[in-house]
Amino acid sequence: MDYWLSKFIYDLGRDPAVLKQFRESPETVIARYPLASDVRQAALDGDIPFLQPLVNAYLLRFYFGYRGMNDADFIAAVRGCTP
Repeated sequence: MDYWLSKFIYDLGRDPAVLKQFRESPETVIARYPLASDVRQAALDGDIPFLQPLVNAYLLRFYFGYRGMNDADFIAAVRGCTP
């Protein structure tokens, strides 16, 4: 698990101002967290297969919900990640 990725997603859900800022400028908000560059880029790109092993599934679901993905699409994407 990646603590900072989890913290980033948690903060989005905890603070409406942070979520608003994220929706306006995701790069600015995510830069506040000491994420590895590949993790940061995967979060910005919405790379579910890359992120899935790094964060709790519920947090990941919320993150993609914040990005505008509905639950059905998220579940289908996650199912596509498993062998």
